[in-house]
Amino acid sequence: MSINKIVSFLPSATELLYELGVQDKIFGVTQECKYPENAKTKPCVISSMINSKELSSKEIDAKTCQFLEEGKDIFVLNVQNILNANPDLIISQETCDVCAANTNLVNKAIQFLQKKPLLLSIDPHNLEEILESVSKIGKILEKEDKAKIIIESLKDRIKNVETSAPSTNLKVLAIEWMEPLFTAGHWVPELIEKAGGRNLISSLGEQSKRLTIQEAKDSDPDIIILMPCGFDLKRILFEYNKILKENKTWNSLKAVKNKKVFAVDSDSFFSKPSIRTITGLEIIAKIINPEQFSRLSVPENSFLQIQ
Repeated sequence: MSINKIVSFLPSATELLYELGVQDKIFGVTQECKYPENAKTKPCVISSMINSKELSSKEIDAKTCQFLEEGKDIFVLNVQNILNANPDLIISQETCDVCAANTNLVNKAIQFLQKKPLLLSIDPHNLEEILESVSKIGKILEKEDKAKIIIESLKDRIKNVETSAPSTNLKVLAIEWMEPLFTAGHWVPELIEKAGGRNLISSLGEQSKRLTIQEAKDSDPDIIILMPCGFDLKRILFEYNKILKENKTWNSLKAVKNKKVFAVDSDSFFSKPSIRTITGLEIIAKIINPEQFSRLSVPENSFLQIQ
Protein backbone atom coordinates (compact mmCIF):
# COMPACT_ATOMS: atom_id res chain seq x y z
CA MET A 1 0.00 0.00 0.00
CA SER A 2 1.37 3.38 -1.03
CA ILE A 3 1.27 5.91 1.81
CA ASN A 4 1.15 9.52 0.63
CA LYS A 5 -1.02 11.14 3.29
CA ILE A 6 -0.50 10.71 7.03
CA VAL A 7 -2.49 11.95 10.01
CA SER A 8 -0.71 11.83 13.36
CA PHE A 9 -2.76 11.71 16.54
CA LEU A 10 0.47 11.49 18.52
CA PRO A 11 3.06 14.28 19.01
CA SER A 12 5.94 11.82 19.39
CA ALA A 13 5.02 10.22 16.05
CA THR A 14 4.90 13.66 14.43
CA GLU A 15 8.44 14.36 15.66
CA LEU A 16 9.62 11.05 14.23
CA LEU A 17 7.94 11.64 10.87
CA TYR A 18 9.96 14.84 10.52
CA GLU A 19 13.13 13.02 11.54
CA LEU A 20 12.43 10.40 8.87
CA GLY A 21 12.06 13.19 6.31
CA VAL A 22 8.42 12.53 5.37
CA GLN A 23 6.99 15.81 6.66
CA ASP A 24 5.49 16.56 3.23
CA LYS A 25 3.22 13.55 3.70
CA ILE A 26 1.74 14.88 6.97
CA PHE A 27 -1.77 16.21 6.36
CA GLY A 28 -3.05 16.37 9.94
CA VAL A 29 -1.71 16.68 13.50
CA THR A 30 -2.98 17.51 16.98
CA GLN A 31 -2.79 20.83 18.79
CA GLU A 32 -0.04 19.29 20.94
CA CYS A 33 2.22 18.66 17.93
CA LYS A 34 4.55 21.61 18.56
CA TYR A 35 7.91 20.16 17.55
CA PRO A 36 9.57 20.79 15.25
CA GLU A 37 8.30 24.33 14.74
CA ASN A 38 6.97 23.55 11.28
CA ALA A 39 4.56 20.98 12.75
CA LYS A 40 2.44 23.89 14.00
CA THR A 41 1.67 24.82 10.40
CA LYS A 42 -0.02 21.49 9.66
CA PRO A 43 -3.85 21.26 9.79
CA CYS A 44 -5.10 20.43 13.27
CA VAL A 45 -7.41 17.42 13.29
CA ILE A 46 -7.69 17.02 17.08
CA SER A 47 -7.86 19.50 19.94
CA SER A 48 -8.25 19.09 23.68
CA MET A 49 -11.43 19.97 25.57
CA ILE A 50 -9.28 21.04 28.53
CA ASN A 51 -7.53 24.40 28.28
CA SER A 52 -4.42 23.64 30.32
CA LYS A 53 -3.01 27.13 29.79
CA GLU A 54 -5.85 28.79 31.68
CA LEU A 55 -6.43 26.17 34.40
CA SER A 56 -4.33 25.40 37.46
CA SER A 57 -2.87 21.93 38.08
CA LYS A 58 -5.68 21.17 40.51
CA GLU A 59 -8.32 22.36 38.05
CA ILE A 60 -6.79 20.35 35.20
CA ASP A 61 -6.83 17.20 37.34
CA ALA A 62 -10.42 17.79 38.44
CA LYS A 63 -11.61 18.43 34.88
CA THR A 64 -9.77 15.37 33.58
CA CYS A 65 -11.27 13.13 36.28
CA GLN A 66 -14.72 14.53 35.50
CA PHE A 67 -14.40 13.72 31.80
CA LEU A 68 -13.14 10.21 32.49
CA GLU A 69 -15.83 9.48 35.09
CA GLU A 70 -18.58 10.71 32.77
CA GLY A 71 -17.18 8.76 29.83
CA LYS A 72 -16.63 11.91 27.80
CA ASP A 73 -13.85 12.39 25.28
CA ILE A 74 -11.03 14.65 26.39
CA PHE A 75 -10.21 15.31 22.74
CA VAL A 76 -12.48 16.46 19.93
CA LEU A 77 -12.17 15.85 16.20
CA ASN A 78 -12.11 18.52 13.53
CA VAL A 79 -14.20 16.53 11.07
CA GLN A 80 -13.62 18.84 8.10
CA ASN A 81 -9.85 18.67 8.50
CA ILE A 82 -10.01 14.87 8.73
CA LEU A 83 -12.04 14.80 5.50
CA ASN A 84 -9.61 17.20 3.83
CA ALA A 85 -6.65 15.07 4.90
CA ASN A 86 -8.20 11.85 3.55
CA PRO A 87 -5.25 9.90 5.01
CA ASP A 88 -3.70 6.65 3.90
CA LEU A 89 -2.29 6.18 7.42
CA ILE A 90 -3.40 7.28 10.91
CA ILE A 91 -0.95 6.92 13.79
CA SER A 92 -2.33 6.84 17.34
CA GLN A 93 -1.50 5.41 20.78
CA GLU A 94 -2.90 3.52 23.75
CA THR A 95 -0.36 4.54 26.37
CA CYS A 96 -2.42 7.28 28.01
CA ASP A 97 -6.00 8.46 27.48
CA VAL A 98 -5.15 11.84 29.01
CA CYS A 99 -1.97 12.77 27.15
CA ALA A 100 -2.98 12.04 23.56
CA ALA A 101 -5.89 10.85 21.49
CA ASN A 102 -6.31 7.09 21.59
CA THR A 103 -7.72 4.37 19.35
CA ASN A 104 -11.33 5.15 20.29
CA LEU A 105 -11.01 8.56 18.68
CA VAL A 106 -9.39 6.99 15.63
CA ASN A 107 -12.43 4.77 15.23
CA LYS A 108 -14.64 7.84 15.25
CA ALA A 109 -12.45 9.52 12.66
CA ILE A 110 -12.60 6.68 10.15
CA GLN A 111 -16.40 6.73 10.28
CA PHE A 112 -16.23 9.96 8.28
CA LEU A 113 -13.80 8.62 5.67
CA GLN A 114 -14.91 6.79 2.54
CA LYS A 115 -11.44 5.35 2.03
CA LYS A 116 -10.40 3.40 5.12
CA PRO A 117 -6.80 4.20 6.08
CA LEU A 118 -4.17 1.92 7.53
CA LEU A 119 -4.22 2.26 11.33
CA LEU A 120 -1.07 2.10 13.42
CA SER A 121 -1.22 2.26 17.21
CA ILE A 122 2.09 2.47 19.05
CA ASP A 123 2.22 1.91 22.78
CA PRO A 124 5.76 2.41 24.18
CA HIS A 125 6.33 2.03 27.92
CA ASN A 126 10.15 1.87 27.97
CA LEU A 127 13.19 2.83 25.91
CA GLU A 128 13.33 -0.43 23.98
CA GLU A 129 9.72 -0.01 22.89
CA ILE A 130 10.39 3.60 21.86
CA LEU A 131 13.18 2.33 19.59
CA GLU A 132 10.88 -0.41 18.28
CA SER A 133 8.31 2.24 17.34
CA VAL A 134 10.96 3.98 15.22
CA SER A 135 11.61 0.72 13.40
CA LYS A 136 7.91 -0.01 12.96
CA ILE A 137 7.06 3.40 11.50
CA GLY A 138 10.19 3.35 9.35
CA LYS A 139 9.21 0.01 7.87
CA ILE A 140 5.64 1.06 7.06
CA LEU A 141 6.90 4.20 5.32
CA GLU A 142 9.70 2.33 3.50
CA LYS A 143 12.30 4.35 5.40
CA GLU A 144 14.06 1.39 7.01
CA ASP A 145 17.58 2.67 6.32
CA LYS A 146 16.89 6.08 7.83
CA ALA A 147 15.16 4.44 10.81
CA LYS A 148 18.20 2.22 11.42
CA ILE A 149 20.50 5.26 11.42
CA ILE A 150 18.25 7.00 13.96
CA ILE A 151 18.05 3.89 16.17
CA GLU A 152 21.81 3.28 16.15
CA SER A 153 22.46 6.90 17.09
CA LEU A 154 19.98 6.70 19.96
CA LYS A 155 21.44 3.39 21.15
CA ASP A 156 24.93 4.93 21.21
CA ARG A 157 23.69 7.80 23.35
CA ILE A 158 21.91 5.44 25.74
CA LYS A 159 25.03 3.28 26.02
CA ASN A 160 27.20 6.34 26.66
CA VAL A 161 25.07 7.31 29.66
CA GLU A 162 24.66 3.77 30.93
CA THR A 163 28.37 2.91 30.81
CA SER A 164 29.56 6.30 32.09
CA ALA A 165 27.16 6.66 35.02
CA PRO A 166 28.83 5.74 38.32
CA SER A 167 26.91 3.33 40.51
CA THR A 168 25.34 5.56 43.16
CA ASN A 169 22.80 4.97 45.85
CA LEU A 170 21.17 8.36 45.33
CA LYS A 171 17.42 8.02 45.71
CA VAL A 172 15.48 9.97 43.09
CA LEU A 173 11.80 10.89 43.23
CA ALA A 174 10.30 12.04 39.94
CA ILE A 175 7.09 14.06 40.29
CA GLU A 176 4.72 14.01 37.29
CA TRP A 177 2.04 16.27 38.81
CA MET A 178 2.06 18.68 41.76
CA GLU A 179 -1.59 19.11 42.74
CA PRO A 180 -2.40 16.38 43.51
CA LEU A 181 1.02 14.77 43.67
CA PHE A 182 1.78 11.96 41.23
CA THR A 183 4.99 10.06 40.66
CA ALA A 184 6.29 9.60 37.11
CA GLY A 185 5.87 6.14 35.61
CA HIS A 186 6.24 4.48 32.19
CA TRP A 187 9.81 5.12 30.90
CA VAL A 188 10.92 7.59 33.59
CA PRO A 189 12.04 4.99 36.20
CA GLU A 190 14.28 3.45 33.54
CA LEU A 191 15.82 6.83 32.73
CA ILE A 192 16.67 7.33 36.40
CA GLU A 193 18.19 3.87 36.81
CA LYS A 194 20.28 4.09 33.62
CA ALA A 195 21.53 7.53 34.70
CA GLY A 196 22.88 6.06 37.94
CA GLY A 197 20.06 6.85 40.36
CA ARG A 198 17.70 4.71 42.40
CA ASN A 199 14.11 5.33 41.39
CA LEU A 200 11.53 5.73 44.16
CA ILE A 201 7.87 4.65 44.42
CA SER A 202 6.94 4.26 40.72
CA SER A 203 7.84 1.26 38.56
CA LEU A 204 9.06 0.84 35.00
CA GLY A 205 6.23 0.47 32.50
CA GLU A 206 3.48 1.28 34.98
CA GLN A 207 1.28 4.35 34.98
CA SER A 208 2.05 7.21 37.34
CA LYS A 209 0.83 6.85 40.92
CA ARG A 210 -0.86 9.31 43.21
CA LEU A 211 0.90 9.98 46.52
CA THR A 212 0.83 12.30 49.50
CA ILE A 213 3.58 14.67 50.60
CA GLN A 214 4.03 12.45 53.66
CA GLU A 215 4.63 9.44 51.41
CA ALA A 216 7.15 11.51 49.49
CA LYS A 217 8.87 12.37 52.77
CA ASP A 218 8.84 8.76 53.94
CA SER A 219 10.57 7.67 50.72
CA ASP A 220 13.45 9.96 51.78
CA PRO A 221 14.65 11.13 48.35
CA ASP A 222 18.12 12.56 47.86
CA ILE A 223 17.01 14.27 44.66
CA ILE A 224 13.57 15.40 43.49
CA ILE A 225 12.88 16.02 39.80
CA LEU A 226 9.72 17.92 38.90
CA MET A 227 8.35 16.96 35.48
CA PRO A 228 4.60 17.75 35.41
CA CYS A 229 3.14 16.26 32.25
CA GLY A 230 3.13 18.75 29.37
CA PHE A 231 4.69 21.63 31.34
CA ASP A 232 7.77 23.65 30.43
CA LEU A 233 10.17 25.19 32.96
CA LYS A 234 8.28 28.47 33.25
CA ARG A 235 4.99 26.72 34.03
CA ILE A 236 6.64 24.36 36.51
CA LEU A 237 8.20 27.23 38.43
CA PHE A 238 4.90 29.09 38.56
CA GLU A 239 3.05 26.03 39.91
CA TYR A 240 5.84 25.14 42.33
CA ASN A 241 5.87 28.59 43.91
CA LYS A 242 2.11 28.47 44.30
CA ILE A 243 1.69 24.88 45.50
CA LEU A 244 4.80 23.52 47.22
CA LYS A 245 7.29 26.27 48.04
CA GLU A 246 5.67 27.27 51.35
CA ASN A 247 4.39 23.81 52.35
CA LYS A 248 5.91 22.86 55.74
CA THR A 249 5.95 19.11 55.14
CA TRP A 250 7.50 19.59 51.72
CA ASN A 251 10.18 21.83 53.16
CA SER A 252 11.04 19.16 55.72
CA LEU A 253 12.13 16.71 52.99
CA LYS A 254 15.85 16.03 52.93
CA ALA A 255 16.15 16.81 49.21
CA VAL A 256 14.41 20.16 49.69
CA LYS A 257 16.55 21.10 52.67
CA ASN A 258 19.69 20.13 50.72
CA LYS A 259 18.55 22.21 47.72
CA LYS A 260 18.35 19.18 45.47
CA VAL A 261 15.04 19.95 43.75
CA PHE A 262 15.20 20.25 39.97
CA ALA A 263 12.72 21.17 37.27
CA VAL A 264 12.98 19.78 33.75
CA ASP A 265 11.31 20.72 30.47
CA SER A 266 8.82 17.89 30.68
CA ASP A 267 6.82 18.89 27.61
CA SER A 268 9.87 18.52 25.38
CA PHE A 269 11.76 15.58 26.87
CA PHE A 270 9.71 13.49 29.30
CA SER A 271 5.94 13.55 28.73
CA LYS A 272 5.97 11.79 25.36
CA PRO A 273 7.55 8.47 24.26
CA SER A 274 9.53 10.21 21.55
CA ILE A 275 13.10 10.01 20.29
CA ARG A 276 13.75 13.13 22.42
CA THR A 277 13.23 10.93 25.49
CA ILE A 278 16.89 9.99 25.06
CA THR A 279 17.72 13.66 25.60
CA GLY A 280 15.67 13.31 28.78
CA LEU A 281 17.98 10.48 29.84
CA GLU A 282 20.99 12.74 29.31
CA ILE A 283 19.36 15.55 31.30
CA ILE A 284 18.73 13.23 34.25
CA ALA A 285 22.32 11.99 34.03
CA LYS A 286 23.58 15.57 34.39
CA ILE A 287 21.27 16.12 37.36
CA ILE A 288 22.29 12.96 39.23
CA ASN A 289 25.99 13.00 38.34
CA PRO A 290 26.89 16.58 37.35
CA GLU A 291 30.65 16.08 37.56
CA GLN A 292 30.72 12.84 35.59
CA PHE A 293 28.56 14.31 32.82
CA SER A 294 29.86 17.89 32.87
CA ARG A 295 30.88 17.65 29.21
CA LEU A 296 27.63 16.07 28.06
CA SER A 297 25.71 18.63 26.03
CA VAL A 298 21.96 19.06 26.54
CA PRO A 299 19.62 21.74 25.16
CA GLU A 300 19.73 25.16 26.78
CA ASN A 301 17.00 25.73 29.37
CA SER A 302 16.17 22.02 29.52
CA PHE A 303 16.53 21.88 33.32
CA LEU A 304 17.33 24.00 36.32
CA GLN A 305 17.94 23.67 40.05
CA ILE A 306 15.11 25.48 41.79
CA GLN A 307 15.79 24.81 45.47
